[in-house]
Amino acid sequence: MVGKEDIRMRFTILLGLAAAALGGPAFGEAGASADWPGVGNDPGRMRYSALDRIDRDNVARLRPAWTFHTGELAADGSGKTIECTPIVVDGTMYISTALLKVIALDAATGAERWRFDPLKEHPTSHPLASGGVNRGVAYWSDGEPGGKRRILHGAADGRLFSIDAATGKLDPEFGEGGIRDLRPELDEKVRSLPYGPTSAPAVYKDVVVLGFSCGEGPGIAAPGDVRGFDVRTGAEVWRFHTIPRPGEFAHETWEGDSWRDRGAANAWGGVSVDAERGMVFVATGSAAFDFHGGDRPGDNLFANCVIALDAATGKRVWHFQTLRHDLWDHDLPAHPTLVTVERDGRRVDAVAQTTKTGYVFLFDRETGTPLFEVRDVPAPASDVPGERAAATQPVPVKPPPFSRQTFDDDDATDIGETNRKSVLEQLAKLDHGPPFLPPSTRGTVVFPGFHGGANWSGAAFDPTSGLLYVNSNDVPNILTLSESKPEQVATLGPYLHTGYFRFLDHEGYPAVKPPWGVLSAIDLNRGEIVWQVPLGEHPELTARGIPRTGTETFGGAIVTAGGLVFIAGTKDERIHAFDKTDGRLLWEHPLPAGGYATPATYSVNGRQYVVIAAGGAGKLGTRAGDAFVAFALAE
Repeated sequence: MVGKEDIRMRFTILLGLAAAALGGPAFGEAGASADWPGVGNDPGRMRYSALDRIDRDNVARLRPAWTFHTGELAADGSGKTIECTPIVVDGTMYISTALLKVIALDAATGAERWRFDPLKEHPTSHPLASGGVNRGVAYWSDGEPGGKRRILHGAADGRLFSIDAATGKLDPEFGEGGIRDLRPELDEKVRSLPYGPTSAPAVYKDVVVLGFSCGEGPGIAAPGDVRGFDVRTGAEVWRFHTIPRPGEFAHETWEGDSWRDRGAANAWGGVSVDAERGMVFVATGSAAFDFHGGDRPGDNLFANCVIALDAATGKRVWHFQTLRHDLWDHDLPAHPTLVTVERDGRRVDAVAQTTKTGYVFLFDRETGTPLFEVRDVPAPASDVPGERAAATQPVPVKPPPFSRQTFDDDDATDIGETNRKSVLEQLAKLDHGPPFLPPSTRGTVVFPGFHGGANWSGAAFDPTSGLLYVNSNDVPNILTLSESKPEQVATLGPYLHTGYFRFLDHEGYPAVKPPWGVLSAIDLNRGEIVWQVPLGEHPELTARGIPRTGTETFGGAIVTAGGLVFIAGTKDERIHAFDKTDGRLLWEHPLPAGGYATPATYSVNGRQYVVIAAGGAGKLGTRAGDAFVAFALAE
């Protein structure tokens, strides 16, 4: 067996090598990386930090050290959410804002060093994919003393910017004056449609890899292909077709011409990198249209797949489809997490994938072989004319699901008699019950809902224990199909949906029994859930004597050597610290607005900080904010 200290030392060495490859971020005391050089810290995006100045014993003394306001709120206080995870390199923090600016800050004080505004300085008429959200930037260096250091910013308008990390000026050698328009290679008929990166780019050597957001509704859409570009020039190096073209592997999973002009099946959640093996890993979403597949018969590869690609060429190494012929918008919502687990007394490099359906799939990193058995389980048929739902779906035997899978009368809310009655009255009119229940024109309860299970926040992994930490939602939705008007059928297909509706009681709370938001610790060595705790609360329900319910969350966790899991993301607008061993809540602190993002932790001059974006607004509809807040212990 390998001891925890050995694992920690190996991780520190690997992190140092990865950091050096990206230009040598600083290291602090005891070899712990002082920086957070990527949105997932390491290229494999474990979101683990070896820093331990903040620990179980002192975390309750954390206080705001500085707050930076982007200045983007409107006069009436309205604004867009911020989903950015800051990166920190050599004492400088780089953030992306709600309006797609990139700003460099002094990581110790929050003082602004430079600002780049792509929409103002370089206007475009292109629409913004997914509402223009941005989850962070990437850093690249040529590794030479005094050499090139760049911030790579993929924008939802379909452009990639290469910015001098020291000055905020565009790199004139990249693309057209520092800007790479990502649209010219697209077919002309889709070139003006929503298309662009919303998650941070990933870098392997001199290749920057992008996943894209694009149309997921009925009708023509831009493609969800994964693309690699030369980080120095912006030239396209490779492209992987996530919907295979004629003659390509798995093209037969799209019957007839159903592959043509098809959107989605896209790696909108980002990219993970195994620099040692020269591989990148992506996870794809559902195929368009999200809720009706009558015009796309078949399993629809590479939708809902974990895919390993050769980082230099974009060639497929392996794939695994976690959901066939998706009818529920159950995207694989987050990048794969590259982990190392113990199996039969040996260490195995693996890929962990969290899903909206509430599962963790675990694969051998080199071969894609599941490390726990995956069974094909029978799935209900559809009664919608023309729809052929998949007859079976893959379900891992271990770990058990971290989100509930069924919704029956017994699952209806119990926070009050009137609340329960209002839910049961609605439930009697809806299709409900087992997992993978297809959409209908009567209305179907989708549980886990459209936001999971897990969402784009993904997971954090502790290499010293083998524990994976994932926040999840237990909030059902109601999905109802409606027949298209005759004049719509040719362009939009025979069925549309009536909207994205949460299944709520008469007071507006989720229809299912609490908890509605959960933080789970999952042992990937044994395939077992170690603990689960409610994440967040509705204070007004607590005041009524109802135990902490958890809330729907947007934004993920990080884990540290100090024994802590840090996470915000909750509707109660707080950031929290949990004991990573047993899930005890050790600290929480109010934020100026909801922290619907993933935090980062770093050290400057021996002082450790935890930083979180507090942008509010977004899908939870709370007040808007424009802040980045850094917490630290008193000096």
